[in-house]
Amino acid sequence: MTSATATSLRRLSRARCIGAGVLALVVAVPSAGSQQPHPMVAAVAPLTLPRSAPPKPFAKFSESMESLRDSIVVSVVRSQIGTRYVHGGTSPKSGFDCSGLVKYVMGALHVALPRTAAQQAGMGLALGRDTTQLRPGDLLTFSRTRDGSVSHIGIYIGNGRYVHASSVAGQVIESALDRPASPLIKKWRGSRRVVARAADSALRGDS
Repeated sequence: MTSATATSLRRLSRARCIGAGVLALVVAVPSAGSQQPHPMVAAVAPLTLPRSAPPKPFAKFSESMESLRDSIVVSVVRSQIGTRYVHGGTSPKSGFDCSGLVKYVMGALHVALPRTAAQQAGMGLALGRDTTQLRPGDLLTFSRTRDGSVSHIGIYIGNGRYVHASSVAGQVIESALDRPASPLIKKWRGSRRVVARAADSALRGDS
C-alpha cells in the first residue's frame, strides 16, 4: 500500500466517525434532568415538515346561522306582502312606502337604517348586479333617472326575486328582477348589503 493510499483511507475513516458523531447528537434523547433539547436537535428542528392547518370547527356552524338568518329575513318580509302602500308609512298598521318597509324589516333584525331610500342606498357594502352574488336581506336600489338617483328600494329574498312596497300596485308585492321593462317600472341600479356575512371581505362593490 502506498503512502498516498493510506492517507486517503485515514481521511475517509475520520469523516465517517465525524458523520456518525453528528448523527448521534441529532437523534440523542436529552437526559431526564435536561430542560432544553440538545443544540444540534434545535438546529435541525425547523427542517421538520409543517403540520396541516387546524380545522375550523365553527365554519359549518356559521353557515348554518347565516342560513337561519336568511330564512328569518324572507319570513319577515313576506309576511308584509299585501300590506297597503302609504307614502311615509312605516308600520304594518299604518302601511308602508318602500323605504318604510325596508326600515321596518331591518329593524326586526336589529339593523338600524335611515328613513329614505336615497339614504338607505348609501349604507352597508356596495354589491354588483350579479344575482349569484346576492343573498336574502340585501337591499336593491332602483332609479328612473340617468344619474342613477335612487328613488325606490326593495329587499332581495333569493331566486332572483325581491319584495317591495309598490306605489303602482298600491301594496307590498313580490317581484322578479328580470320582469319586462315598463315606463312604470324603475330600473335596478345596484345593491347594498347591510347584514354582514363571513365572506364579505372578498367582495368588491360597484354601485
